[in-house]
Amino acid sequence: MTRHGTYFDGDRALGRAVTLTLPGDAKALVMTDDTGDTVSWPIAGIRQVKDHAGARDAVLRLKDDPLARLYVQDLNDLPRWPHLQKSAPPKGRGRLAMWAAGAVAAVALQIGVLIPLMADQLANIIPARAESALGDATFEQIRSALGSDALGPLGLCEDTQGHAALTAMKAAFEPSMPEGTEVSVYVLNHPMINAFALPGGNVVFFRGLIDAAETPEEVAAVFAHELGHVVSRDPTRHALRSAGSIGVLGLLFGDFAGGAVVLFLTERLIDAHYSQAAEAAADTFAYKLLENARVSPAALGDMFERLRAEHGDQSGVVAHFLTHPTLSDRIDAARAAEPGGVTWDPIITDAQWADLQTICD
Repeated sequence: MTRHGTYFDGDRALGRAVTLTLPGDAKALVMTDDTGDTVSWPIAGIRQVKDHAGARDAVLRLKDDPLARLYVQDLNDLPRWPHLQKSAPPKGRGRLAMWAAGAVAAVALQIGVLIPLMADQLANIIPARAESALGDATFEQIRSALGSDALGPLGLCEDTQGHAALTAMKAAFEPSMPEGTEVSVYVLNHPMINAFALPGGNVVFFRGLIDAAETPEEVAAVFAHELGHVVSRDPTRHALRSAGSIGVLGLLFGDFAGGAVVLFLTERLIDAHYSQAAEAAADTFAYKLLENARVSPAALGDMFERLRAEHGDQSGVVAHFLTHPTLSDRIDAARAAEPGGVTWDPIITDAQWADLQTICD
């Protein structure tokens, strides 16, 4: 019986009528058109294209050729080859996997290396006015994110005498701060046990941290640590890195803007985990700042140790300061930073401490 079909080579839209023959060794299907041109397909590589609508006719393809097709009017005209019903593997899977791995590596390189490097460079050259504007805008975003639709942004604790106590604490540190450092201190009316620094010299306490402190020196120790981040401009680097990462993720997953950005930045800045070097540098800066203000550097260790005992390693300010290095190491370092034979003075008076404790009343 003469077998016929229509061959599409994948390059031209029109098919060619071909005569199908099987050589004596039955290892190849040979298609011959009316000009005498032939195309040979090895039998072991022929696959039937599934889900074809025709009841009797069939569409065949070569497993290594994703485009060429052979239409046969009656599949029964051909022998029942054992490989016919096997799935043809998609062509180029290895290349696709390589491209996918390359894309993942490129994103990892941008987020893990290039963006941090660019953020570090920008943080050193960004004008002070722009940095301050960034910090102010971020602070308002944080207040809005932590507030409610009914009550508006999260409230500030603005008791005059309480702020006077914070100002006195800041004044004790100012002689040891680099010249020209501008610092603004805020207290948010929220029970979270936390404190953080924002770009532009903004240091933010939560009411929960002041409530949890047993002495003003413990608050001063956390204050001094955050001032270390301010002097090193760590919050600006952190904000720039977060913004850069958001931009890359936005290109990958679509528009990543609006409320999602605000919430993401809020979480990143409130729960900022700086590098081990940055945290260690802020601790070292705090020890010197406290010592010059005649406050024991061990106060930082006292705060961490007591809060760890009360709240566990993953709660509140303990979690905030937990990442690098380990909390136990930081407690030991604070203890070791205390020089012997020194008499320490109160950072503020008892009356000012009472005022600070009621700053949110």
